[in-house]
Amino acid sequence: MSYPEGKITEDILKGIALSSLICLASIYIPVLGFLFALFIPLPVLFYRSKLGRKSGIVIFAATILVIAVVVRNFSIDLIFFAELLFLGFMLSEFFHFNLSVEKTVLYTSCTVLATSGIGMMIYGNIQGAGVYALASEYVAANLKLAMDLYKNMGVSEENIRMISESMDQIQYVFVRIIPALIISSTLFVSWTSLLISKQMLVKKNLFYPDFGSLNLWKAPEHLVWVAIASALILFIPDKTIKVTGINILLILMVIYFFQGIAIVSFYFEKKQLPKMLKIFLYSLIALQHIIFLFVIGLGFFDVWLNVRKIENS
Repeated sequence: MSYPEGKITEDILKGIALSSLICLASIYIPVLGFLFALFIPLPVLFYRSKLGRKSGIVIFAATILVIAVVVRNFSIDLIFFAELLFLGFMLSEFFHFNLSVEKTVLYTSCTVLATSGIGMMIYGNIQGAGVYALASEYVAANLKLAMDLYKNMGVSEENIRMISESMDQIQYVFVRIIPALIISSTLFVSWTSLLISKQMLVKKNLFYPDFGSLNLWKAPEHLVWVAIASALILFIPDKTIKVTGINILLILMVIYFFQGIAIVSFYFEKKQLPKMLKIFLYSLIALQHIIFLFVIGLGFFDVWLNVRKIENS
């Protein structure tokens, strides 16, 4: 499909503006900013699909430049936004490779994680610090911001004091589970972007792969034994082994969340729930930790329960 030159330029400017606004909203809107981050890949994905690879690269690069000019600081956060934008671009690229949904998400995530690693190493060389030191400093800074937020929200002095006294231990744990947090968040954003983009692309008659009914999706069955083994090694006294087990479990929790949410979607569709009710219930899952964990457990135990009564082939 060909577009007039003026229309292409207009769409590119729209893509840059929309991407930049979402990035800035995730920076400057407190508490809810992390929710905006989930939508950062979508404009690049959409306009890459609509206008082609070159226009997608222009939107990607120009948005990074806009964010760098506005925040006036080259930091880890800028790398974070760049990788989310890049995720949208690469997801659109892999849409055209006729891959399964698992490979599409996996290849996109691996590409983004690889470039993130390179970006962190370059940033570390510029700052004259190792990746571990940068991660530790970044976690400490964000924990301090969280403490300030708690104080502004009126959290009791006793709770503030308890958290302050545990800050070193909290930082110790967070630094060591950063690999799992990065991998899990990349998988999560890749999966959600893949799901959300379907409605956008199909509505505009743009290409979207035929992944089949995703509410029938199941994780590979052998992963359950990896999860069980990872849980068992938590009982081994060695700290390094424990940290390895925790990291693997955190990644697998995201994968089983995908399966659990597929089950939820399956029954929402089966019961033909109204759209607004489904949005409300999905919001509860996102905001209520107990429900979120229940969905993960539902996905995990579906290996044995076969909740949707799917015939095993």
